[in-house]
Amino acid sequence: MPHPKPEPKSQRVIFQPATYRSLQQGINKIVEAIRPTLGPLPRVVAIDRILDNRMPELLDNGAVIAQRIIQLPGRAEDVGAMLVRDLLVRIRDQVGDGTATTALLFQLIYNEGMRYLTSGGNAMRLRAHLEQGMRLILDQLSESTVHLEGKEKLAQIAETICYDRPMAKLMGEIFDIIGEYGRLEIREGRGRGLEREYVEGIYWERGLVSREMITDHARLRTEFENASILISDLKIEKPQQLFPVLELAIRADVRYLFMVLGEISDAAIGFLLANKNPERFQAVAVPTPGWGVYAQAAALEDLAVLTGGSPFVRAAGDTLERIRLEDLGQARRVWADLRNFGIIGGKGDARALRRHIAHLRACFDRTDNPVEREKLRERIGKLMGGSATLWVGGATELEIEKRKELAERTAAAMRVAMMEGVVPGGGVALLSCRPALQRLLDQSSDSDARAAYRILIQAMEAPMRTIIANAGHDASEVMAHVKLAGPGHVFDVISERIVDAAQAGIYDATAVQKAAVYGAVTGAAQALTIDVVVHRLEQPLVTGREPSKIKRL
Repeated sequence: MPHPKPEPKSQRVIFQPATYRSLQQGINKIVEAIRPTLGPLPRVVAIDRILDNRMPELLDNGAVIAQRIIQLPGRAEDVGAMLVRDLLVRIRDQVGDGTATTALLFQLIYNEGMRYLTSGGNAMRLRAHLEQGMRLILDQLSESTVHLEGKEKLAQIAETICYDRPMAKLMGEIFDIIGEYGRLEIREGRGRGLEREYVEGIYWERGLVSREMITDHARLRTEFENASILISDLKIEKPQQLFPVLELAIRADVRYLFMVLGEISDAAIGFLLANKNPERFQAVAVPTPGWGVYAQAAALEDLAVLTGGSPFVRAAGDTLERIRLEDLGQARRVWADLRNFGIIGGKGDARALRRHIAHLRACFDRTDNPVEREKLRERIGKLMGGSATLWVGGATELEIEKRKELAERTAAAMRVAMMEGVVPGGGVALLSCRPALQRLLDQSSDSDARAAYRILIQAMEAPMRTIIANAGHDASEVMAHVKLAGPGHVFDVISERIVDAAQAGIYDATAVQKAAVYGAVTGAAQALTIDVVVHRLEQPLVTGREPSKIKRL
């Protein structure tokens, strides 16, 4: 007999002033878990692993810590925590760093704003003035931005992100060579240290369709000089489908033919391997790069521009029956192994290549989708020819895992620093925005505006205070000495001296600081306008069981 349906129950609704209190509790809990991670001498956060009995994760990355906090026990405070959690993950996806700064600014703005609103302030007007002050801060950050070049300067930027000098030195060297769009793979190392490897030319992650096509058995790869290249995603089921391109190549005295194909049958592979005259003609095949229709279409377009060939596309009904010699791309050298293939010295039109890269860069600048931006950046990096691999080693699996994650975060922040410039670091850039905010405060007579500017002035000091406190110093005492030293000075917690940030090479990526300010101010201002919180009743995770007996991870 079926179970009777339970009677629907009403939702739980929370109104002011309880709304502010519930949101504040969640915001403060998640931010206090992240606060210790800011600065060159961070504390760490230990988080139990759920799915195994290994030792806890030791984290100092705000976004990762936030991601590990799936749900707080109290439903009321969980809403506030999830507001911050979502913001920090988005900041990490956009610029790779700055999550701890974002969390601190969000917390202070929300707490001070709530204090003002509960004493009679207007939430909507306060929000408008907070956003007006935010625009001033962003303008101030733009004015103080500088662009740095050279591996020494780039290493200084990297060190302010990762606080790992050997890693920073290698990052500076790598990005000086590959550029901001260049391709960098970060892999688990084979030893205890860090190693880097540079790859000449451009390569894709698809290898030879057969081990028998390898010509250099010592290096397990095949290399062709002055090769012709067939660019396609065609499905080759019978050897006869290859006859037109093979006959064309032989008639034109093509010595090496490198074929990019969507699929190729075993019979067609066997036909290619049955070549009786390899001294005169050789042909090998690799699968079309990319997973999915759009990724493969992008790879075909890039290959065609790079080598000057014409792509043959299955969806357009193309076949090889009417192929012409000018449809084949050309390259000074091509290589392939069982995992990858690469092109060195593509002979496409240089002006067409520059136009194509400029178009991809424009698309990169227009989109805000982090997945699309990453795909476009990879394409630009490939076409510009910069590729490197960083091998991250360590004494234990935990150390390797932590250092690899740090390297990935540093690389992401390095890219945005090279693209959009840097500002003095250690909290100096935000602290330098206070005089402009003070001028706005002095000129305003509106109570909501004055409250907003006072809150932002206080917030601009929070990151530097926290960095100093996390390093074990009295923040109030040190901040007094920093202010006496004058604009542009910071307390270097490593050397324990007050220094000029720019002269000491202490920098932050402008894009990271802007993203932190924008995300924190808009997020906190919007949270201050939340008047009602509605909690829906939770449903049982398994049919026929009591909700109280279901454990949620």
